[in-house]
Amino acid sequence: MITDEQEWSIVYYANERGESPVREFLENLDLKTQARFDWSIEQLRVRTIYAREPLVRHLEGKIWELRRESSTNIYRLLYCFLSGKRILFLHGFQKKTQKTPRREIEIAQQRLNSFIEREGGE
Repeated sequence: MITDEQEWSIVYYANERGESPVREFLENLDLKTQARFDWSIEQLRVRTIYAREPLVRHLEGKIWELRRESSTNIYRLLYCFLSGKRILFLHGFQKKTQKTPRREIEIAQQRLNSFIEREGGE
């Protein structure tokens, strides 16, 4: 069956030097947690804008968080949706407080602004 419905793609933010802080964050996690994130990222890619808690949660503006727990640790990947059916992962961190720290959201927003300036489109 031929369909013109394009699948969503995953994009990892990279800075001007080509470094991807989200990929580095994921690579530094233990293998079990990496595997859990692989599963969660694929679930998000398939469910896209229809994904809901507990997998994802809207934070503010265009910024969403992909939620993952492993052992006693809580991790988050902050992302947004872009035109062209792209999911852009902006920032990853280990969550240590009840509420997502403002600083973590600001990092994601700065990276989103930088990405849009360099790549164009929203």
